[in-house]
Formats: sequence, C-alpha cells, structure tokens
Amino acid sequence: MGDLKGFLKLHREGPKRRPISKRVKDWNEIYLPVVEETLMDQGARCMDCGIPFCQGGTGCPVQNMIPDWNDLVYRGRWKDALKALHTTNNFPEFTGRLCPAPCESACVLGIIDDPVSIRVIEWNIVDKGFSEGWINPITPERETGKKVAIVGSGPAGLAAAQQLRRKGHTVTVFERDDRIGGLLRYGIPEFKMEKAVLDRRLAQMIKEGVIFKTGVDVGKDLASDKLREEFDAVCLTIGAMKPRDLPIPGREQKGVHFAMDYLTQQNKRLAGDRIDPAESITAKDKRVVIIGGGDTGADCLGTAHRQGAKEIHQFELLPQPPPLRSDTTPWPLWPMQLRTSPAHEEGGKREWSVSTIKFTGKDGKVERLHAVRVEMTKDSETGRTQFKEVHGSAFELQTDLVLLAMGFTGPVTEGLLSDLGVELSSRGNATVDENHMTNIDGVFAAGDVKLGASLIVWAIREGRDAAKGIEQYLTKKESTKK
Repeated sequence: MGDLKGFLKLHREGPKRRPISKRVKDWNEIYLPVVEETLMDQGARCMDCGIPFCQGGTGCPVQNMIPDWNDLVYRGRWKDALKALHTTNNFPEFTGRLCPAPCESACVLGIIDDPVSIRVIEWNIVDKGFSEGWINPITPERETGKKVAIVGSGPAGLAAAQQLRRKGHTVTVFERDDRIGGLLRYGIPEFKMEKAVLDRRLAQMIKEGVIFKTGVDVGKDLASDKLREEFDAVCLTIGAMKPRDLPIPGREQKGVHFAMDYLTQQNKRLAGDRIDPAESITAKDKRVVIIGGGDTGADCLGTAHRQGAKEIHQFELLPQPPPLRSDTTPWPLWPMQLRTSPAHEEGGKREWSVSTIKFTGKDGKVERLHAVRVEMTKDSETGRTQFKEVHGSAFELQTDLVLLAMGFTGPVTEGLLSDLGVELSSRGNATVDENHMTNIDGVFAAGDVKLGASLIVWAIREGRDAAKGIEQYLTKKESTKK
C-alpha cells in the first residue's frame, strides 16, 4: 500500500447525505457527491493487512480485489482501479449503492477502528468511469453460433448474460415485466438508486449485443419446451419472489398490502406510468404501519415519507439488536447489531418485539391493528425459537395502510419450475450441481431461485458462476459433436 500509516492518521469518512427537509420532498438519491481527495484519503486507510478478509471468506462474495483498487485510488490511478474493479464485478455501481457491505464487516481495521469506506470508494470508481467515458461495450472476438436464454433480468440474470455474450454466444434475456431490471427496476426505490444508473449499464449491454425481450412470461407466453428447443442452454434467474404472508384475522381487508406491490407501484409512477386510482396504493395523508424491520421495510418507510404519510410505525417481531457487534458474531462474521438506515433518520416510530394478531375495520377497509409485545425464548427440548406474549401488553393502533415487509419464502414454483420438472430442495429452491445445472440437461439456475432471498452481491456472483458452468457445458457439447 502507498501509505502504510494511513489508517493511523486518517479517520473514516462516508458520503454526506442531503438535508432531510430537502430529500424527503423529491426522489433523487440521498447522497451528496464525494470529492476525489476525500476518496483518495479513504483509500489510504487500507492497511496492507496481509490477509484481506474483506475480499474472501465472510467478506465479498464476488471476491473483489479491494486492497488493489483502494491503493490505486489513493495513487490517483482511477482508470486502473476501474479495471481491477470490473475484473470480478460486472455491476459495482449497483453493489456500491445497494449491498450492505459484508466486506466492511470483515475489514481487519474494523477490529480496532472504523473499517475502510469500501462501498463508497467502489461506486465512485465506476461513476467516474462512466463520466470519463472509460466504460464502453466489450464485444466478443468471435461468434460461437450458440444461443442461450436467460429467464429473469435481475442482477443474477444480467451478470450471466453479460459474461456469456462476451464469450460470443447469442444471449436473449426474457423478462416478465414491461421493463428490464427485476428488483433493481421495481423493488429498489429511486432515492436509493436512480434508475438512470441501471439504464446506462443496460445501454452498454445492448451495444454488446445482448437481446432483451420484455413482457414475456416464460411458461405462459413462451412454452418451456419451446424455449428448450430454440436455445442450446437456458439459465433460470427468476428470483425468490414469493412473499411471506401474515395469515391472521382481517388480512383480507383493503389497505393491507405486500411491500413489493407498494414499492413496484411507486417506481412505475416515477417511470411515467398511469396507475388506476382504484388500484392505487399510497401513503399520502395516511396512518401507515410497516410490519418487518429489514431493508424492504426501510424502503417502504422512505417511500411513505416522500408520499406524505401522516404518521408511520414500523414493527419488528425480533428483539432490538445491540448497538455494537454482538459477542455471538465476532469479527470477521457479519455482525448482529442495530442498523439504522437513512429512512429511519427521516422520521417514523420504530418498535421491536411486537407481534400483530389481527386487523379490524369497517366496510372491508382496515382501520385498526391489534398487537401484543413478546419475549423471544428457546424451547428447552427442541431448541427452536419461540415468542411468548408479555402478559397485559396488548394494544391497538389506528391505521389506514398496512405494508407487509417480512421477506420472501422462496421462488414461485408453480408454472415454469414445475413445467420444466426442476428438482427442488426442502426449502423450495432449485437444486443444481457444481456447474449450476439443474436435473434437466441444459437448464441452469442461479441467484435467489437457487439460494433463496439473498444479497445483490451474491446474485452477481451466482450469475457469473452460472455463466462459467454454461460455457463449459456448451464447449463440451460442441466437442462431443466433433
């Protein structure tokens, strides 16, 4: 590293956020630009630790060469830093903005001090690359004549598509929605990542020759057997989009919605789509309750602030985590600790150890939420987690809109997966071999459909690994013919 004592002289500095009073009035990204000198200083904090836990083990799933590009940024060699970054990660502008940064939790400096600002350096390297015109299409040296279908255009599908196209295969990405991007398009609020960031990368992929087809529900609009006939290999990257429901009395009432339906609709509004007033889900002038304390719940919170909610409560079933790393998750493990998103800074009341037991309302419209406070215990015989109601803790809350943000239970197995006959694990995910191929010859799976709901950085890793498996499969198939 260029400055061996940088971590002793310099303090961690992240990007500054726009004032709350201003940012809740628009949908622009919340962070202010970071000057190059600050980023170079942050790169200097990387401490030449010998074994960079940040890029392997419990750190970065795509094995980003983090110390390398930190040092290059410190030296002002931005173009070289971009090259090093793209070596392992197709879309660092996505991971830099959206990944919770397990790399930083595994940073050796984090044992004694604040970790290096890896995530911020990452997205600023690639943003500079786009602004300077350094990121251009990479076209294959030759065409193989092989055709590959990617079903689903989230980060796993996009990563697989780009890798395979650069090998010279004809790659077609099928997307059920009307626009490309999957959760990047419709699940991530604009204030976390403006869609222009996605569109500029898609423009590169189109120039590279990737074919995108929207509004195609494979299995319905395009029969699965026909898909296999037309393509030499198929990669399923359909995600894990089955939401966890809350089957309690009153769930069927109007005003109780899944979080993803709510977030998708707002992203469609911002894209210029007209939403039928009868189907509109909005927090404007409403008393909102968000059930679920994770990232999706925080996305709903920030969205509700910008829509003009009257008041917002966010409930989490689990107890409040400790403010600092729990002893149960020592370094370099992903820490169990309290995480506060920028949306929480903007307002709303956040509570833990709350279990909702029913909804009540009038004329089929939700008006009240009924809940109890709980204590988390473990069954002495089975060791399973249990939630015991705290005596006398029952309470009610007026509400006009309830958003269920409790995560996802796995992929939707009805339709494409069942039609193809893909074998599933006990958790309902697609099972694959070491090359990401399912039990169906030539049909591969990657991302959340294989892992269950996971991180964006894992999705990209999965897409890249599946592309390697497909490349090996096609090469072997061709050599067998000869």
